[in-house]
Amino acid sequence: MSDAIETHQTEIRHFAPSPEFAARAIVSDSSLHDAGDADFESFWAGQARDLLHWDTEWSKVLDWDPPNAKWFVDGKLNVTYNCIDRHVESGHGSQVAFFWEGEPGDERAITYSQLLEDVSRCANALKELGVERGDRVAIYMGMVPELTVAMLACARIGAAHSVVFGGFSSDSLRGRINDAEAKIVITCDGAWRRGAVVALKDIVDEALLDTPSIEKCIVLKRTDHGNEMTEGRDIWWHDLVDRQSAECPPEPMDAEQLLFILYTSGTTAKPKGIMHTTGGYLTGVASTFRSIFDIHPDEDVYWCTADCGWVTGHSYIVYGPLANRSTSVLYEGTPDHPDKDRFWAIVEKYGVTILYTAPTAIRTFMKWGVEYPGAHDLTSLRLLGSVGEPINPEAWIWYHDVIGGGKTPIVDTWWQTETGAVMISPLPGLTTLKPGSATFAMPGIGVDVVGDDGRHVGIPGGGYLVLTKPWPSMLRGVWGDPERFQETYWSRFPGLYFAGDGARYDDDGYIWLLGRVDDVMLVSGHNISTAEVESALVDHHAVAEAAVVGVHDPTTGQAISAFVVLKNDHEPSKALEKELRIHVGNLIGAIARPKSILFTDDLPKTRSGKIMRRLLRNVADDETLGDTTTLADPGVVARIKDRFLSVDSEDDEVDDLEENQK
Repeated sequence: MSDAIETHQTEIRHFAPSPEFAARAIVSDSSLHDAGDADFESFWAGQARDLLHWDTEWSKVLDWDPPNAKWFVDGKLNVTYNCIDRHVESGHGSQVAFFWEGEPGDERAITYSQLLEDVSRCANALKELGVERGDRVAIYMGMVPELTVAMLACARIGAAHSVVFGGFSSDSLRGRINDAEAKIVITCDGAWRRGAVVALKDIVDEALLDTPSIEKCIVLKRTDHGNEMTEGRDIWWHDLVDRQSAECPPEPMDAEQLLFILYTSGTTAKPKGIMHTTGGYLTGVASTFRSIFDIHPDEDVYWCTADCGWVTGHSYIVYGPLANRSTSVLYEGTPDHPDKDRFWAIVEKYGVTILYTAPTAIRTFMKWGVEYPGAHDLTSLRLLGSVGEPINPEAWIWYHDVIGGGKTPIVDTWWQTETGAVMISPLPGLTTLKPGSATFAMPGIGVDVVGDDGRHVGIPGGGYLVLTKPWPSMLRGVWGDPERFQETYWSRFPGLYFAGDGARYDDDGYIWLLGRVDDVMLVSGHNISTAEVESALVDHHAVAEAAVVGVHDPTTGQAISAFVVLKNDHEPSKALEKELRIHVGNLIGAIARPKSILFTDDLPKTRSGKIMRRLLRNVADDETLGDTTTLADPGVVARIKDRFLSVDSEDDEVDDLEENQK
C-alpha cells in the first residue's frame, strides 16, 4: 500500500465536480432535488411523462394505503415498447444496444433492430407454448444475450419472469420455481467459467425432478458439450425460437401488472419473492439511470459488471439502460480469465465511458496490483460507479486514482432488491463527493436515519436507515406472503420502510452506510440469510446444531463464519469441514459457503434457548465479549474463543470472485 493511499484513510478528501464535467452534465443544479422535495408525486408524474411512452395516461399518480402502493393508477404501457420499439421507430435501429463479449473471446454487436426481432421471436415462442399474461417463467442462464432477450420477451406479453442466478444450486432453483409456480424454464446447456463448462442443464434436470408446475424447458445451445434432453419437455432454443415470426406487437399492460419476481434472502431460511410491477418500476429505473450515470446515449458506452440474476442486472443492465437508449457491454466470464486484466482489456476494446462495479471487485483488483489496469488505455472512462455494499475510503481512492486516472467522479449507490432502483447516490455533475459516503437521497426519495424510537437522530447522528415515503419502484409485496411483507419491512417503525441497514449522518448531513443490523449477512454485496446457511449445515447428517454469523472481511466486506455442533458419533476433522462447506455450496450456491467452520461442543444460548449470535460475532472478530450473564452456560463462550484462536482456518479452495462480481 502506498503512503499516499494510507493518508486517505484518515483524511477525508472532498471531490467537487470538475467544471468540464458539470458543464455537460444532465443534472448540474438543484432543480431536480427541489422539485422532488416540493411535491414528490408531481415530481414522479413528470418523470414518468417525460421519460416513457404511455398508451393510456394514469387517472391518479399514487394510491397509498400503507404499506400497499399503486402508482400511475389505470395507466397502461408496455415495457419493451419503451425499451426497444420506440428507439427503432425514431431512427435508432442501427445503434448497438449490447456489445457482448463471451468468455472464450467470441463477440456480438446487437443493434436495437436486431434486439426487437429477437425479443419478438422469443415472445412468439412463449405464446406458442401457452404462456399467457400473468404466468411465471423461470430463467436460469449464463450471461448471454439470450438472457436479456428472454426477460424482455416475458415483459412483452405480460408474463412475469423469475431470473435465478446461474451460480445457485438445483435445490435453490427448485425452491424458487415451486414458490413462483413457474410454467416454463429457460436455460442453457452450459456456461463458460474460467475455460471450463458449468453444466447448467444438468442442474436444471435435477431441479425439475420435483417441479410439478413446469410444462416445458427451453434450452439454448451455448457450450455444445452434450447433454440429455427429456422428450416432450425439453426444446432447443434454435428449434423453437429461431423459426418464429420477427413481429409480435407489444401489448399494453396495466401499470401495476407484475413484471418480475426476484428472490432475496431474509431472516428466515426461505428466500423472499420480491414483486415488482410495470409502470412504477420502469419510471424509477429510467429516471435514476439517466441522472446518476449522466447518460448521453449517442456518445456513451456503459458497462455494469453485474449478473442479470441479481437486481442490479435487472435495473441497470436491462431496463434502465434500454429505456434510455444506451449502448451497453455484456460480459459472460470472470474478471481473471484468461488473465487478471480481462476487465481492463474490455474497457479498452469497447471504449467504455461509464463503469459500474462492486467494492468486492475493486478491493480484489487492488490486491492484484496496478500493473493489470496499467497495461491498458482506460482514458475513455469518464464516470465510475459502485454498487452492492458500502465502499471503504481506501478502495474509493484507489478506484478514483488508478482506474479513473484521478479525474472521474464516482457514484456510490445504495439500494436493494426491494427498492428496485437507487435510493441514495451522488449526482456526478452536482454533488461534492466524500470517499466512502453515498452522500444524499435521490430526488423524490424520502430517506432518514432514526433511533430505536423511530425519530430522526439529528445531524450528526447514527441509527437505522429508513425510507419515509412511497416511491414508484418500491416492491409491491412478497410473492404469496403478504404477512411477511408487513412484518419484514413495515413493522419495526410504523409508517416507515425499514431497510435493515444501519447508517449515520456526518456533520455535513452526508449519509454513511454501516451494513446490516439484522440476521442477514452482506457478503460481496449480496444478502445471505444466517438461517438459510444454518439450515443447510443442519441438513448434513453429521451436524446437530449450527450458528452462522457475518464477520469483517477485507475483500468481501463480510464473510460467513459457522459454529457447528456435531452429533455424538462424529468427530471434527479438516475433511469434514471441507465436506460441510461443499454441502452448503451444493444446497445454496458457492457464494454461501462459510469461509471458516469451527466445531464446538455447544453454542451460547440464553436460558430460553435463543442463540446469542452477537457473542459469536465478538469471538470471530476478536472483540470484547461483553455481558454473558444471561447465558445458560456462561463458560461456553470462553471455550469457543479459546478454540477459535487456536485453529487456523483454511482459505476457501474455490475462488468465488465471479460469484461476488455477479
